[in-house]
Amino acid sequence: MGVAENKVLVLRFYEEVWALGNLEFAHEVFADEYVRHDLRPSEPPPGPEGQAKVAGHFRSAFPDFEWHVDLVLGDGDLVAARWSAAGTHSGAWGEVAPTGRRVSFSGVNVFRFGSAGKVVEIWNHRDDLGLMEQLGASVFAGAVPSGSNEPA
Repeated sequence: MGVAENKVLVLRFYEEVWALGNLEFAHEVFADEYVRHDLRPSEPPPGPEGQAKVAGHFRSAFPDFEWHVDLVLGDGDLVAARWSAAGTHSGAWGEVAPTGRRVSFSGVNVFRFGSAGKVVEIWNHRDDLGLMEQLGASVFAGAVPSGSNEPA
């Protein structure tokens, strides 16, 4: 597959899996040897099941999730996409109990396609700090509040 086809598949992935919640579509996009690179400490299983699990957990925490792809770029075997999302925090997300707060955030994913035309790697960069702040969750455990006279 070429760059144009890879970009179309990435757009379909966002629409099917993230916007519509069709988690099975992950099998159309991700190779069995797919690996997710993420700044968070979670380690989902490899392959399409791992991507479906990530999306399923997130969608259960934000069931009214709205998704918009802002930009898609491709070069060789790489496709990068910037996206924006919004939703209401109605279910547990990791250790954060439901808050009922409406949040909006964005991120960038870089996909690497293998020779079989499926994604073999993804690098995920999502604004978790902004998301946690909107939820009112503790972001920096033990951090000194701004305006405090205590040393940092």
